[in-house]
Amino acid sequence: MRRPPLLMALTLLFLLAISGLAQAQQRTAKELFEGEALAPEFPTDLDWINIENPLTMSGLVGKIVIFDFWTYGCVNCLHVIPVLEQVEQKYANEVVVIGVHSAKFENEGQTENLRQVVQRYGIHHPVINDNEFDVWRSYGARAWPTIAIVDPRGYWVIRQSGEIPFEIFDNYLSGMIEYYDEQDPSIIDRKPLELALEGAGDPGTPLLYPGKVLADHASNRLFIADSSHNRIVIADLESREILDIIGSSARGKDDGAFESATFDKPQGLALNGDLLYIADVNSHAIRLANLAERMVTTVAGNGVMGRQRLPFGAPIDAPTSVSLRSPWDVEFDDDGLLHIAMAGTHQLYIYEPESGVLYPSVGNGREANLNDVSLADSELAQPSGLYYAGEGKLYFADSESSTIRLADFENDLVTVVSGTSNNSLFEFGDIDGELGLNRLQHALGVEGGPNGEIYIADTYNSRIKVIRAGETATTTVFGLGGLGGYADGDASVAEFDEPGGISYTDGILYVADTNNHVIRAIDLEAGIVDTFEFSNPEALVIASDAVTVLGGNSADKRSIELDKQLLAPGAGAVSLLLEFPADYKINPLIDSQLELRSDEELVAAAVVTDAGFSLPVEFSVGEGRLYADLTLYYCREGAEALCFIEELHWVIPFETSDASDRTEVTLYREVVAPDV
Repeated sequence: MRRPPLLMALTLLFLLAISGLAQAQQRTAKELFEGEALAPEFPTDLDWINIENPLTMSGLVGKIVIFDFWTYGCVNCLHVIPVLEQVEQKYANEVVVIGVHSAKFENEGQTENLRQVVQRYGIHHPVINDNEFDVWRSYGARAWPTIAIVDPRGYWVIRQSGEIPFEIFDNYLSGMIEYYDEQDPSIIDRKPLELALEGAGDPGTPLLYPGKVLADHASNRLFIADSSHNRIVIADLESREILDIIGSSARGKDDGAFESATFDKPQGLALNGDLLYIADVNSHAIRLANLAERMVTTVAGNGVMGRQRLPFGAPIDAPTSVSLRSPWDVEFDDDGLLHIAMAGTHQLYIYEPESGVLYPSVGNGREANLNDVSLADSELAQPSGLYYAGEGKLYFADSESSTIRLADFENDLVTVVSGTSNNSLFEFGDIDGELGLNRLQHALGVEGGPNGEIYIADTYNSRIKVIRAGETATTTVFGLGGLGGYADGDASVAEFDEPGGISYTDGILYVADTNNHVIRAIDLEAGIVDTFEFSNPEALVIASDAVTVLGGNSADKRSIELDKQLLAPGAGAVSLLLEFPADYKINPLIDSQLELRSDEELVAAAVVTDAGFSLPVEFSVGEGRLYADLTLYYCREGAEALCFIEELHWVIPFETSDASDRTEVTLYREVVAPDV
């Protein structure tokens, strides 16, 4: 059996979309809506997110299934997410969307990292970690993103690479639904799929996936793109007090007063006096926050994602009338021109605030890694971070080529300064050394230091790296790398988790530690990493049922080893006794957890509901060790939305003897009132 020719199917799909027809003539509709090859079954060893049990293709018969083949570092893949969200909202009963995440980068292939991204982008459909490309190969995918559609009989009918607008999905799906309903309304199963949206909630942290940060010495302020809370946070650099918040935290693209303005995944920030420019990624716009008047306006972008790249140098006299594509960072130069990393068109732009003119300034728009050519002929791959060093030199983090590159406006030249110099999009890694040998992995941030250094947020390697002034080698200075972590301290212990932005001022390098939901401050002279803890964190609580959790630095996790416990063999208990300060209690809005483990396995686990709590346990004959881990969420009475966290680890050596009648071990903890 053979499938209908792909070109014919896609041509018919396009014609159907632009004509708005509900159906075509019978033969054409059959060819368009009925596949001839049975959709491949899923491998059984895949990790699934947002679903309690793995799905099967046989179990999905009756549903129209849309497969989205993606990788989370790809901006074009991110463009597909809101389109599929529209599909899911309109066709909730007929369609099942399944994300097939086939990772380009090693870091993207880790299930826990993928789970973070599913949460970050609010994905509400099942997602498979296809890091071995099994599903990818079975559907013949060749590029990110790729869409495949399976008809309600379970047959594969369409595969198409690239971004597909909602209008095409809408016309095609409505036509398919009508086609099958005319045959037999029972063919399509309209019972919604039951999901377990483990990745769709807000973890309740004061910040949520902060993407970029801007430190300004002149005004003593720190500006934070609190990206997944859709707002900008302003703090005092010294007192660490929250001074102001720009945006209501609702997702949108509304201008207006700080309290009512809305953003959609804001990232890069650039300051000129009291004017703060913001790269509002999913609004596809450059926003301007007037800090004196506390008003937000849009200066570029009409809020609609563009479908075409603009030619190099083509001026746009009315920037708010043009459709842009995912601006990711902004940076001023010495002449007051605002440079924009236009990740979605693989170009850099310039916006002239005085004239209001916007134009592409670097790159021809083709996604590639082409260096040692002119600004116009250069080819970029998702530029996502900017640093202007003066004298016409603009450094940019070119994330999909895993490089740091230099646009030299005085000499009309683009070169590479870190990462592969082989004009490749698939040479990446975590290797220090000279240019040509060293490797980065999806770096998103770049910044200058006090002595001419170039600092790099090597995002997927979870490291901070540097190119020293006058040198060409790249060296790791902070971060243990690997899968990332969270620990303060010196370079021997400090850990980050996918840091996305960095900013320097007055001896301190500030880092947006994205997956840890915090800002880190690196004292470059002392060589110490510290978490930037707000003095008034309650100011960041969002007025909702969400719980804001404070603290939780794993570097502060306390470990306590008890003296050897002499116990009776057999049934017993490990009890927890918590003593709280006045007016404090276990937070009822979020589950505290006690886990008990032996050297080999989990013994018991339960949600802690009371200050006096007990877990039953069987004490084995002889000597042994148990390990108890407590994650405690607590709050002040009447202020449950502001939550504090404490983590403790006990080591419990024991010996059993028939001579002992003791059957209980008590773990005691006096909780100290937080200093807020």
